[in-house]
Amino acid sequence: MASNRSGTQRIQSPCVGLCSTTVGDRVCRGCQRTDEEIRDWFALDADSRTQRMLALDTLRARVASRFLHVDDPACLEAQLVRHRIRFRADQPALSRAVELLRVGRTRMRDLSRYGLRRHASVAHLAPDALYAALNEALMQEASLRLTTAPTDPPV
Repeated sequence: MASNRSGTQRIQSPCVGLCSTTVGDRVCRGCQRTDEEIRDWFALDADSRTQRMLALDTLRARVASRFLHVDDPACLEAQLVRHRIRFRADQPALSRAVELLRVGRTRMRDLSRYGLRRHASVAHLAPDALYAALNEALMQEASLRLTTAPTDPPV
């Protein structure tokens, strides 16, 4: 984890600044955390946050694997850096690809320029339609976490 100038550790968060729980969603469309996870995030210890982030990355990668393949992880990373899209060093490539599509879906044309390839079943979809389908599947899977997400009482 990076440190800021005061010497304290930054608290990691999967937040992408697109919180839909403020409009009544139980699961955030931006980061896929449950409303309880968002509420309690800063009360969790670092290990618990790390485990939750790993679970969210695993969820994104599992769902994205139904739609995409990462042919060139270095190219994907270079594009994320180029477009100033936040990612973590330990974040799986398919989880990173979800972020790239979320941010760039209306401007992207040729996914191979980003190190990505669509699966044959969605090859006909433009990037924005691909992201819509992927995000819908992601939200369906993420909603299942409402009944299975670990709940730690706030400190």
